[in-house]
Amino acid sequence: MKIKNPAVAGMFYPDNKDQLAGLVSKLLADNQHLQPESGVHPEVIPKAVIVPHAGLIYSGAIAALAYNRLRAYTDSIKRVVMMGPSHRVPLSSIASLRADQWRTPLGDVQLDTAFTRELEETGLVTVNDSAHAQEHCLEVQLPFLQNIGLDKAVVPLVVGHVDARQVAAVVEYVMASEDTLLVISSDLSHFHSYDEARDIDADTSSHIERLNPDIKPEQACGCFAMNGLLLSAKQLGLTVEKLGICNSGDTAGDKSRVVGYAAYAFC
Repeated sequence: MKIKNPAVAGMFYPDNKDQLAGLVSKLLADNQHLQPESGVHPEVIPKAVIVPHAGLIYSGAIAALAYNRLRAYTDSIKRVVMMGPSHRVPLSSIASLRADQWRTPLGDVQLDTAFTRELEETGLVTVNDSAHAQEHCLEVQLPFLQNIGLDKAVVPLVVGHVDARQVAAVVEYVMASEDTLLVISSDLSHFHSYDEARDIDADTSSHIERLNPDIKPEQACGCFAMNGLLLSAKQLGLTVEKLGICNSGDTAGDKSRVVGYAAYAFC
């Protein structure tokens, strides 16, 4: 059995089991899901969510809004496919991971090796373990998945600089399975002043809410996966719930140089 060991435990989240469990539980308890701003009926099960991926003290509150949105449907969701950007390795493909389990301080997450191979057989996804080795954007989602019980069949995909249509093809393959959830991992703008970031991120949010698949890297580091989702969402007739938006100046950072975070659900 091949186990993927954590790369950012002790950096992006606590490496102590009890501390991590307590932090995630508190983030979820403090950031309950409220009525969606868009007016979408709250009982509609999401097909996809967009969540941030910074250190949990920075972006965990916004991420918790999305995971709380999913809580009522954990029995209906049998598989979670995660897609996020490559921060460490130059990549021009969509990279799958060959492993059976992914370890965190909370225990081992079971990876869906059969569905991963299905995706690889489409030719849209290529095995590349090195793209996952030190990547944080998917790993920081795992403690949330473990807390709400969505850690039994997970498929991690790192998305490089690829055309939105290729990502959309993967998204549509994933969404053809009624019991599969797609998690897109992305932060918003990086390293602007607080007020400038608020303006940039508000504009990016309006593009997301209108399902415009034209997000640029300077707007969102996960733009390639995000644009694929937005392209598919328009074709599939999905609607968007904006769950929350903030930046690191609102959470645990100073306001001179911030990173933006937002969460959305697609139903």
